[in-house]
Amino acid sequence: MRGEPSCPRCAGRVRAPGLFSDTWQCDRHGAVHPMQPVLPPSVEALNVAVNRSQVPVWMPWPLPVGWLFTGIAHAGDDLSGARATAVACSGPAPLGGFGELVLVAEELGIGLGARYAGLDGPDPGESVALYKPADAKLMAAGRPTPMFHVPGAPDDRAVYVGEARGLWLWAIAWPEQSALLMHDELVLTDLRDAGAELGLLPCGALSPRLLG
Repeated sequence: MRGEPSCPRCAGRVRAPGLFSDTWQCDRHGAVHPMQPVLPPSVEALNVAVNRSQVPVWMPWPLPVGWLFTGIAHAGDDLSGARATAVACSGPAPLGGFGELVLVAEELGIGLGARYAGLDGPDPGESVALYKPADAKLMAAGRPTPMFHVPGAPDDRAVYVGEARGLWLWAIAWPEQSALLMHDELVLTDLRDAGAELGLLPCGALSPRLLG
């Protein structure tokens, strides 16, 4: 069964547009872009999400050695397209063991990144400030991108946020030590630009992080 759309901020039930509202509605957060049910990772599912997305679909490219694509989620409906995307990757952690990374691109106020970060959200607030030195840097679509550590997240993860292509870029790593990837010249590609190379992407089992 495919499941039902949910609130991108709290995972609660949402009501479809109808007679009294032309937007999806969450009882707790009001008008939202609905999060669609997460599908098992496959090149086909990724292609569908990429083709309908209005925001970047970020992926480390190439993937770190031994890492796999482990799922994609998005918020938006058939009319608006995806206004937020979350891509999960999993593999060997820098200090040993198993690591996971979720990259979120979203418009202001969606709240999907804050949800995966374990924060009240919807946006990172004062964590991103021009006067602060960056805590890490990565390359996103060929551009150096400062990333700022976001305090207050649960102890089991590390959260960084920045801005790329005019939108929020969140990087959430489990366990916290896996955030060392952020200091290892991580290069991100917007998969909307990847073309036929998507067919070469190694896929693993669905990450439970996307279901949280």
